[in-house]
Amino acid sequence: MVESDQADAISIIDFNGYVNSIDEKTGKNVSPVLLSISVSKDFFNELVLDKIDPIKAVKNISSSFSPSPSELLPVKPIREFSMVDKRYVPEQDVASSMDSRPNLMELNPFEFENLVSNLFSKMGLETKQTRSSKDGGVDAIAFDLRPILGGKVVIQAKRYKNTVGVSAVRDLYGTMINEGAAKGILVATSGYGPDAYEFSNSKPIELIDGNGLLYLLDQVGIKAKIIIPDEA
Repeated sequence: MVESDQADAISIIDFNGYVNSIDEKTGKNVSPVLLSISVSKDFFNELVLDKIDPIKAVKNISSSFSPSPSELLPVKPIREFSMVDKRYVPEQDVASSMDSRPNLMELNPFEFENLVSNLFSKMGLETKQTRSSKDGGVDAIAFDLRPILGGKVVIQAKRYKNTVGVSAVRDLYGTMINEGAAKGILVATSGYGPDAYEFSNSKPIELIDGNGLLYLLDQVGIKAKIIIPDEA
């Protein structure tokens, strides 16, 4: 993971080690965390992994480990990764009705957010739609379940007719940090200014403009268009 960080986007490495087992007291399936580690990338890069003693190394960094792994005594994760959030709402299938209203500018903001959520679901991500108010600046959250390369993704959708400026990208980056996300995606029906691209450079942020959005929709079988209304 560290060696693949060509953009130098990783600063902290967190790891939760758990096992899938059965609680003999209840007979239920359990997944207790037995080891939790948090370490800076700079510190990790200094380790000579083929020469260290694993137990001593874990004690030398910020960590928490079970006092009795054989008894499956759990520890509290240093950083928790959860796919449960009270902001999530049932996702509407806007994509199936696009034939009757193919112009994305005719969708209301919530419908557009749902369409973007539909898109990433069709692309293979585990996508969660958030409610329209008090969502913490998040329109949708997706989980890339691939090991190492995956993680939590914050998505913002902007049904804009004007160029998206750098402030929206800064807001997305701040939301990413607050959410503990690995990546942020900003999807817009319009385009982005040069300052927006400059700010996102070398950050785990992807900017998808109107043309890019139409291309991705077409790739998953959704025919749409973007007709910007004339100014009144």
